[in-house]
Amino acid sequence: MNTTASATRYTGTAIALHWLLALMIVGSFAVGTYMVDLPFSVTRLKLYNWHKWAGVLILALSAARLLWRLTHRPPADLPMPAWQRRAAHGAHLALYALFFAVPLMGWAYSSAAGFPIVLFGVLPLPDFVPVDRALAEALKPWHGWLAKALAAVVLLHVAGALKHRFIDRDGLLRRMWPVRG
Repeated sequence: MNTTASATRYTGTAIALHWLLALMIVGSFAVGTYMVDLPFSVTRLKLYNWHKWAGVLILALSAARLLWRLTHRPPADLPMPAWQRRAAHGAHLALYALFFAVPLMGWAYSSAAGFPIVLFGVLPLPDFVPVDRALAEALKPWHGWLAKALAAVVLLHVAGALKHRFIDRDGLLRRMWPVRG
C-alpha cells in the first residue's frame, strides 16, 4: 500500500476525486429530482440524457476512487470515541456501496425500459439487462430509493464533517479540504 499521503492530509488525487464526485452526485440528484416532473419535451429528453451521462461518469469516478483508496493509505484517524469511528467507517462503506448501486440500478432500469445509454450522444453502451417492461417497472423505484438513501448518507457525512469543524474543532475537515489552510 502506498503511503504518499501526508500524516494529516489525503493525497491531492484523493481530494480531487472526493470533490468531483461530490459535485457530480449533488448535480445528478438535483437534475434527477427536477426532470421526473417535467412534461414530455426536448428539455426533458436532454436532462434524462445528461443524467444518464452523469451516472456513467459517477460510476467510472467511483471505480477510480475505490482503486485509489485501496492502493493509498489514508491519514491516521484522529482521536475520537469508538462509536464515532465505527459510525464514520459505516457511513463510508454505505457511501461506496451506493456510489455503485445507484448508477448501476439506473443503467439497469434504462436498459429494461428500452432506452439505451449513448454516452455523450456518440458512444452506445451495452444494455445492462434485456428489454423487459415488467422488470423496468420493478427497477424504477429502486433507483429512486437508492438515490434518496445516498442523499441521506451524504447529508450525514456532511453533518459529521461540520460537527468536527465547528464543535470538535479537531482539524478533520482540513484533511479533505481542497486548499491547505
